Amino acid sequence: MIHASYVNENPESGLESNERSEFLGDAVVDLAVGHVLFGGLGGATEGELTAVRSLIVRSETLARAAARLGIGDFLVLGKGERASGGAGRVSNLGDAFEALVGAVFLDRGYQAARDFVVAALEPEIALAMETESPKDPKSRLQELAQANGLGAPVYRILSSDGPDHLRRFTVEAMVAGQASGVGSGARKVDAEREAASRACEALASRVPSSHGRLAAGS
Repeated sequence: MIHASYVNENPESGLESNERSEFLGDAVVDLAVGHVLFGGLGGATEGELTAVRSLIVRSETLARAAARLGIGDFLVLGKGERASGGAGRVSNLGDAFEALVGAVFLDRGYQAARDFVVAALEPEIALAMETESPKDPKSRLQELAQANGLGAPVYRILSSDGPDHLRRFTVEAMVAGQASGVGSGARKVDAEREAASRACEALASRVPSSHGRLAAGS
């Protein structure tokens, strides 16, 4: 599993990084999880299915699956990236998981890749199937913020890195002018949903004041 940092430090090696396989694997993971949810959540709307899928296929979830499989042990990293803990970095593990899925798809086809994804993400998929389909995180955040008199959330792009076919967005959800959650994803909307989900968790943990607003500083 060749990380781009190794290729950058060793251009004479002639090796290709995981990035192309990662691009393919990202699409296969989305399709495989969507396929399972479509069959298992028959009463869910498109928005609900999208919201559930976004919780399953986000970087943190894929990184957990990669850690369970020990994928970090097979990452070939540049010296700087390895020294800074790159073998355990969430983004690297999530990307490596997608790259592996892409390789399985190329070697064995969709059914084998789907079976691998479903098996690797079984705990997360099972939890999603057992839990009532949630609203889109952005809708939940808007309802939570407005119910507490905090106004509509605002989303701010912190960064947009990578080539066009492997773009990675990092977005911050702002509530009442305060940073409340950060998310990342291959699409801006996915990053916004993850940021909204984190902001919901942060806001829900605060104790409401007697005026209905979230208590400041809690």
